[in-house]
Amino acid sequence: MTGEHMTDESLPLADLTIIDLSTVLAGPFAAQVLADFGARVIKVEHPAGDPMRSFGPSVDGAPLWWKVLNRNKQGIAIDLSTPDGAAQFLRIAATADAVIENFRPGTLERWGIGPEKLKEVNPDLVLTRITGFGQDGPYSPRPGFGTLAEAMGGIASISGGPDGPPVLPGYQLGDALAGLYAACATLIALHARGRIGHGQIADVAITEGVVSLLGGHFAVHEKLGIKPGDAAPTAPRNVYRCRDGRWVALSAPVTSVAQRLLRLVGRGDLADQPWFQEGSGRGAHRAEIDEAVGEWIAERSRDEVIAAIERAEAAVAPVYDIEDILEDPHFRARETVVNAPDAELGSITMPNVAFRLSATPGRIRHAGPRLGADTEEILRAVAEHEGHRGEEQKA
Repeated sequence: MTGEHMTDESLPLADLTIIDLSTVLAGPFAAQVLADFGARVIKVEHPAGDPMRSFGPSVDGAPLWWKVLNRNKQGIAIDLSTPDGAAQFLRIAATADAVIENFRPGTLERWGIGPEKLKEVNPDLVLTRITGFGQDGPYSPRPGFGTLAEAMGGIASISGGPDGPPVLPGYQLGDALAGLYAACATLIALHARGRIGHGQIADVAITEGVVSLLGGHFAVHEKLGIKPGDAAPTAPRNVYRCRDGRWVALSAPVTSVAQRLLRLVGRGDLADQPWFQEGSGRGAHRAEIDEAVGEWIAERSRDEVIAAIERAEAAVAPVYDIEDILEDPHFRARETVVNAPDAELGSITMPNVAFRLSATPGRIRHAGPRLGADTEEILRAVAEHEGHRGEEQKA
């Protein structure tokens, strides 16, 4: 569902105003998550535009990636590095609940709009700061992007197989993960505001988000001295090429499931081996198991493989490209990908809100706006707010 039955005012975060000062991907993605659930997000751009506007393909001058990442937001153009721009921003910040930014540490302070100044104009404000390495520490001044975090965070070193070179994800995993953490941090800080009586700073480092994905690997290394990749992962777990040239992925981490799968492919002799009863044993014989499963799959079409493995009650899935996702009946039924209205292009296809709430679902209302499209409206609303506040103070 895309939430068309709900008004903007009934969306769960409709009482929040978020200022998105960030650029490119991580920060805008965090603000997008909040905007999808009704937060009023004011996207502040330099008059020259967010660098993301020049990333990837455009249609008639409309940047497609930018429009997806900045959906459901209002747009205002301000040069924060100038005194007038900083003053305009502080006026807007005085009316907001949170600011999301991803400049290098010290940038806001240099412009005169750092945490102390923000606290002065709005003590309740939450400031979420996204950087490559955090606000402190020896690496904090460095520029940081998701690619660097994926390398330093340990993910690249354990991707690509035990004998292959490090492999980076094919998508901006580090940035997207940081965006999700930043959205979560912002909401937690806003929730805490009601108890502690004031706002706070959320410090989100892209590297630390990626490191968090390693989970239990640290405990295993501490207690057993085993690094990720030293111990072969359990088998079968891999992608396999079918007779028709298409691919499937399967995973059988549970012994009983792995046994059913090996018997399906005619290798009950392997399933009956003593070492097969433990995941570590199957991992040690991964090449042998992969060869047996791969040979069986290579003799059959993808549809045949999936049907047979599902009958054996093992987990299998086709490896999809983007066209497969668009055509899949399950994704279609759940509206996983939708068309969002856009003032310039009519509509744009994009992923739907990524999770469902039964009573207050999120909703895509429109794609990202033109540069500075709402500047006049936003500044007029700020002036009205200031006027009301002045009248209250006089009263």
